[in-house]
Amino acid sequence: MQVMHIRMAEAGDARALLDIYAPYVEKTAITFELEVPGLEEFGRRMIQTMKRYPFLVAEENGEILGYAYTGPFKERAAYDWAVETSIYVKMGKTKSGIGRSLYTSLEDASRKQHVLNLNACIASPVVEDEYLTRNSIQFHEHFGYSMVGVFHLCGFKFGRWYDMVWMEKMIGQHTDSPDKVMAFKGPFFHQVE
Repeated sequence: MQVMHIRMAEAGDARALLDIYAPYVEKTAITFELEVPGLEEFGRRMIQTMKRYPFLVAEENGEILGYAYTGPFKERAAYDWAVETSIYVKMGKTKSGIGRSLYTSLEDASRKQHVLNLNACIASPVVEDEYLTRNSIQFHEHFGYSMVGVFHLCGFKFGRWYDMVWMEKMIGQHTDSPDKVMAFKGPFFHQVE
């Protein structure tokens, strides 16, 4: 039986994570980024995220199969209890439970920070095509996210226009005196069989 581990990313993971991300930039409209970032830039983004938020990787037999992280929803302090989620699973390994394991772990990590709202910004096809389907939207729906808004024809990639949607999931109680959101500190480790 193979065992998958979910752990905190490390700076040395940048190459493996960029190798997962690059095909999404080059071959899909899942990300609206048009050019693959360089390794140095990608590593800088990781380090910046990890100063405050969880950045998790799924690993099996020493191979990184996917990653997920949160970041600020908006920079102003009143938004601290809301974060934006991101997830990428190695192409060819989707629909195998990796995304579910990563998102479950990301929720656990976010709760430990006292985060209450998870927000996902998702590219959405006007009509499904070879670059973009509704799979990411459906994944988030199955994971308990609700649709909160559509921005029409706001992303242009591969010679066509795409919508962008926002989905959200509440993972805590909204009280009159919420616990202060803390920077996420590891270690973080889950084992998934």
